[in-house]
Amino acid sequence: MKILFLISLLLGTQVLFGQVNDSEQTQYKNTAELMLEENTGLAIGGYGEVHYNQPLNSGRFNPGTLDAHRLVMFLGYNFSSKTQFVSEIEFEYAKEVWVEQMFLQQKINKYINLRAGILLIPMGIINEYHEPVTFNGVERPVIDNKIAPSTWREIGAGISGNILQLKSKYQLYVVNGLNGYDAAGGVFSGSKTLREGRQKGSKAYITSPSYTGKVEFYGAKNLNIGISGYAGKSQSRLYTNLDKSNTALVQQADSSVVGIAMLGLDARYTFKGIRLTGQFYQISISNTEQYNRFTTKNGMLNDLGSALQGYYAEIGYNVFRTLPGVKSELMPFVRYEAYNTHHSVDGLTVANKKYDNVIITTGLTYALTKGAVLKADLQFLKSEADTEFSKVFNAGFGIMF
Repeated sequence: MKILFLISLLLGTQVLFGQVNDSEQTQYKNTAELMLEENTGLAIGGYGEVHYNQPLNSGRFNPGTLDAHRLVMFLGYNFSSKTQFVSEIEFEYAKEVWVEQMFLQQKINKYINLRAGILLIPMGIINEYHEPVTFNGVERPVIDNKIAPSTWREIGAGISGNILQLKSKYQLYVVNGLNGYDAAGGVFSGSKTLREGRQKGSKAYITSPSYTGKVEFYGAKNLNIGISGYAGKSQSRLYTNLDKSNTALVQQADSSVVGIAMLGLDARYTFKGIRLTGQFYQISISNTEQYNRFTTKNGMLNDLGSALQGYYAEIGYNVFRTLPGVKSELMPFVRYEAYNTHHSVDGLTVANKKYDNVIITTGLTYALTKGAVLKADLQFLKSEADTEFSKVFNAGFGIMF
């Protein structure tokens, strides 16, 4: 039923509203892509957001959290019309510093660009379009944390391009895989899922490559549809200096590895102030029975699921659209989101109802001007193990330039 729901959202929207022209309206560009279009040598950009999160659970006192969640600076340089460099430096929680992107691009022709460096994995919407002015809600959709481990970036190389005749953009990369086993033991689990395995370009290691890609179709008026994928094995430190002839140790190392296959579908549609957004993820993980046995800690069997699934559908409307001379936007929105990190389990693992969750987010996005927004929303969260929804109030602002 969930898959049929997303197929209806992705394909039915095109049937109802699609018109084959005006393709420029459905090409989305993040800050890095806008920088690559600059003709000047040095290009500067950035974004940032500050959040306030207040739990509203009845019967309990919970302090709210105030967080300078992130400040990101983009620095790029166009060496020539064909050779370009992009970097993204992120300050998180007012104390952590990360390099979120850093790649060199060489234009081969109008259809093909070569890229190499720290690359964003092109899964879904948020992993590439995560500037706070590009999405509703103070916090990013939960499935882009619990299912796809956003913000997800790894070191690799590949090609990208825009084929105007097909009204399509594409990306294809070879990258290092997720870290699944290191000195601390197993990294993946039913609660943490795959997120802790991101290597983020920081002394990353590789035992086997992974492959990822995405195609975006913008040939229908006001509609953008994306199909993305990722495939590879997790990495394991147990292969370090491993004698290939030692069968027992090789089998042990093999037990610390899982195979990961991910599919993403997304759609964005705008029509006279209405904005519809939908996204779906399905992850299949192989060798989980051996992995869970091998990564047992303190007698507790690990519980990584063999399939993870998540999706959301969102609708918003700009109520200022009909006001003459008003350039700001006020968008009430509602987002229904669901994810299950135990969509399927193998072996001795029993599906945990706490991992099957629904989140309903409703709120307002007030775009003061292009690149500056105020946000507020109320989230209702509930797992299959809960009897009632918990509630969180969120507020904040975001900028992008």
